[in-house]
Formats: sequence, structure tokens, C-alpha cells
Amino acid sequence: MTQLPDSERVGVPGGTLITATAEEGRALAVLMARHSIHRIQPVLETLQDGRPIYAANADSLIAASQVIAIEFATIAAANNYWRP
Repeated sequence: MTQLPDSERVGVPGGTLITATAEEGRALAVLMARHSIHRIQPVLETLQDGRPIYAANADSLIAASQVIAIEFATIAAANNYWRP
């Protein structure tokens, strides 16, 4: 059983939600969503075994997109929507 490294299970990678651009914010949202999944299931083999199941399931992909959207909304608000 291989545990994902602690660096893959950080709630807020880099320790801040502040980004220079919306594109960087979106990338951070995806990374945060991935890290959340890694915190919930830290066993690499279990993640890999489940990937073919959820990767081909439209409902699972939509749910993953919703998680990323929520993370991005949080990051956007923290960045005052990138307005000066």
C-alpha cells in the first residue's frame, strides 16, 4: 500500500488563495480539488483502481467539475475577483 506524499495532501497548496490572475486561480482550484481527493483517499492504488470507473461516468465528471467550480469561486472571492 503506497501512501501519497504529504505534499499531495495539502489543503491550500502554497498556503494562500491569492493569485495574480484568474487563470492562476483556476489552476489553483483544480490543484485544491485534487488535493482534497488525496486527503480523503491517500492510498495511491485505491485511487488508481477507481479511476477507470469514474473517468467514464458522466455524473462523476460533472461532480468533479462542481467541486472545482466551488474552489474557484472561493479563490475568486479571496482575490476580489481580480479587480483593482
